[in-house]
Amino acid sequence: MITVNFMRNGMRIPVQVSEGASVMEAAKFFANPPLEEIPATCGGSCACCTCHVHVDSKWIDKVGKLDYNTPEGELLEYEENFKEKVSRLGCQIVLKPEHDGIVIHLLDNELL
Repeated sequence: MITVNFMRNGMRIPVQVSEGASVMEAAKFFANPPLEEIPATCGGSCACCTCHVHVDSKWIDKVGKLDYNTPEGELLEYEENFKEKVSRLGCQIVLKPEHDGIVIHLLDNELL
């Protein structure tokens, strides 16, 4: 099992998932209750940006930086809360054993 630590207003929300799940799936399907900051309107098809998160800077090297020449990059660069080094779409981060303990910062739902 992989633990994803979602951060909301300084509070840690740990969620356990199996390898191969995405950060979006961890928030929407495995958190109890589901995390409202990640509605994932498109269901994880990289089409809506409603699973925009900030990866903790200590973890970004293990996740990989955003590739601007992808649909994910094209969507994110226009988001109001876009941060160049840490913004990612949760649906595009597939969890592997090396991600165990990852810290993901949720965005304010009102700003999405």
